[in-house]
This record gives sequence, C-alpha cells and structure tokens, in this order.
Amino acid sequence: MEILAAIPSPGISEVPIVGGFALRGYAVCIIIGLFLAIWLTGKRWAARGGVAQTVGDIAIWAVPFGLIGARVYHVVTDYQLYFGEGRNPVDALWIQDGGIGIWGAIAGGALGAWIACRRRGISFPAFADAAAPGIVLAQAVGRWGNWFNQELYGRATDLPWALEIDNGRDLGTFHPTFLYESLWCVGVAVLVIWADRRFRLGHGRAFALYVAGYTAGRFWIEYLRIDEVNTVLGLRLNNWTALLVFLAAVTFLVVSARRHPGRETVVEPGAGPDAGPDADADTADTADTAEGARPADGGRDREDDDPPRDADDLTATAERPGGDGATGPAARGDDRR
Repeated sequence: MEILAAIPSPGISEVPIVGGFALRGYAVCIIIGLFLAIWLTGKRWAARGGVAQTVGDIAIWAVPFGLIGARVYHVVTDYQLYFGEGRNPVDALWIQDGGIGIWGAIAGGALGAWIACRRRGISFPAFADAAAPGIVLAQAVGRWGNWFNQELYGRATDLPWALEIDNGRDLGTFHPTFLYESLWCVGVAVLVIWADRRFRLGHGRAFALYVAGYTAGRFWIEYLRIDEVNTVLGLRLNNWTALLVFLAAVTFLVVSARRHPGRETVVEPGAGPDAGPDADADTADTADTAEGARPADGGRDREDDDPPRDADDLTATAERPGGDGATGPAARGDDRR
C-alpha cells in the first residue's frame, strides 16, 4: 500500500536555545499539561464548594512527588540500565538524561496531594475527583513530548497517518502511539466529565473511572510499542501494570458505590462566603454547597415567614393553661437558637 501521507517528526538536533537554556519540546509539553491540569482542577474544585487557589497549594506538593515517583518507577522497572557490571548507580539520579514513568508519576503525585489535603483538612477523595479530568488532559498534552523526542513509537506500518522516524536507530514509518494515547486521554477526560455530571460521582469514583479508562487504552497501545522493555510471561511489564491497576480501579468503583452512595459535601476550612457551586462549571455539581445540602423547605428562614407577634401576644400565650409548651415554639420542634 502506498503511503498517501505521513506525520513528520522534528529533528533530534533541533533544540532551540532561549536565554542560554535548551528549550526541549518534552519539557514544554509537560509544563503546558501541568498548567492545564491546575486550571481545570481549580474550576472543578470551586464548583464543588472549595477554594480554587487551594489547587495551586496542593500542586506544590503533588508535582515534586510526582516527578520523584516517575523517576523511581523508571529506575525500578529498567534497573539493568543503572545497576550491574559496567553501570554507575549514580546515573539513576540524573532525570535530565531521560527516563520517567507515568505510573510512578500518578502514584507519587497522589501521595503528595494526599499529604497536602491532610494538612489543609480537606477530603482527598473529593479533591481527586475534581482533579481527574485535568490530570488525564495533562497526559494528553505530555504525550506529544514523545513526538519531539522520536521515541516510544509503535510497529512499522504504511497507514496514511504513519509516523516518520529517523533517529539514528530506526528509519521508516511507524504507528504514532503518542497520538493514539493523546487522543485516548482526551476521550477519557470527556467520559469522566460526562459521567460526573450524569451520575454525580463522589468519594473518589470519578478518579477511579479515569484510572480504569486510561489503563484500558494504555493496554492496547502498549501492545503496539516496540521499544525494549522487561517482559513477564510474554507480556510487557507496562501491560501487566495496566491490567492490575484496571482491575483495582473497577473493584474500587463497585465497592465504593455500595458503601458510599451519592456524593459527599465539600467543606473546606477557611472557605469564604462566595465559595460554592458554580452552575457554569464543568462539573455541573449544582446541588452541593460549602454549608451542606439546601433544606427541604427551599432554604427559607422560617422565622421570616412567621407573622409578627407583639409583646401582648407572647404574654398571653405564656399565661394560658398549657401555654408553656402546648402552643409555643418548643412544641413544634423548632430550634431558633
């Protein structure tokens, strides 16, 4: 089959210098993805009743923990590159030389976010639900870094959307797995936002849906890749990771729905009177407020609905037989303290 078109790749040596620093496409993609995730999470968290600025404070913990986790996962799963005869273990510290794993990034970032949520006294599952679409959109942007680096592509193909590779190791056209995963991540983000609006997911279930959706796609995309990795029972290690994490996420969804139906109310210490649901926000979570659910009577203050009573009326009520409880406020069960 003749190739009608192909996706070109940037040259490996084409790295612009800005202010004396090499501006690498991979780093730019990660930075853009982080800003996108923080922005969207801020909108969703404010719509749930939190404070949008809180997201930036939590990111200060989550981002460095995520980078450490990403590097640790890479070093553990590709240990042969850093340990053994002729290897220098100190090289494992040089993250600028490449080598990170999304699995470790999510795990490490979640740990950092959990610590930050504990310090601020807010619900980590609720925050994770707010962050889920932003995280997967950041992954969609970050995958374009593989295009800049001409790495992690799939098998050779002559499809019209094949990716041109000329990196000194391989020459030809291959499956653009970076593009497949980027588009899949966008689809997962749309799925989570829709499901959150439709079913009012809570208690970490929106985050679990993101994990299940992402790992399902990652399994088949990983199967297309040809980069050298460790294998277990004939499957790439990342395939096993995707499978196990997918099963854990689905199990969590089922168990959580049974134990904690509905959506929790977000109450953030220090939230001002303006904090609360935003009808135009992406979550469409318009029922929760920072103070709790609206009373069944429509939220009106029943004191304001009672007709005014003068001092003589109050005295007469108190002096009537049984007036100390039969017709007074206490008999109706009202607590107006």
